[in-house]
Amino acid sequence: MTKATYYATGRRKVSVARVYMTPGDGAFIINGKEFKDYLCRETLAIDVMQPLKLVDCEKSYSITANVKGGGLTGQTGAIRLGISRALIQVNEDYRASLKAAGFLTRDSRRVERKKYGQPGARKRFQFSKR
Repeated sequence: MTKATYYATGRRKVSVARVYMTPGDGAFIINGKEFKDYLCRETLAIDVMQPLKLVDCEKSYSITANVKGGGLTGQTGAIRLGISRALIQVNEDYRASLKAAGFLTRDSRRVERKKYGQPGARKRFQFSKR
């Protein structure tokens, strides 16, 4: 008898995360590394674990995530969305609490493009009256 594997995709900015959840001991691997080693900041590690803490399944599932693109913050958001979507496949009753916490909403914010005649997207060159 094989264990059920739940798969979900999460995206944020340019990052794309493929998340695989299987019933297990709570092991968490991101791109072949332990998740605390991969996400070097404590705040990022806390951010990724939020959906699991909300539904109280931190040690119930083993998670493997493959992430591409972007930086650590974008990858963290992508993994969090992937975990949330996989949890809904596990139990549809989790949807209400995950949605209320905002974990099922894809954060669509992107970097605004640089405009010509300016050093950045919004910043202007210094104005000189004379």
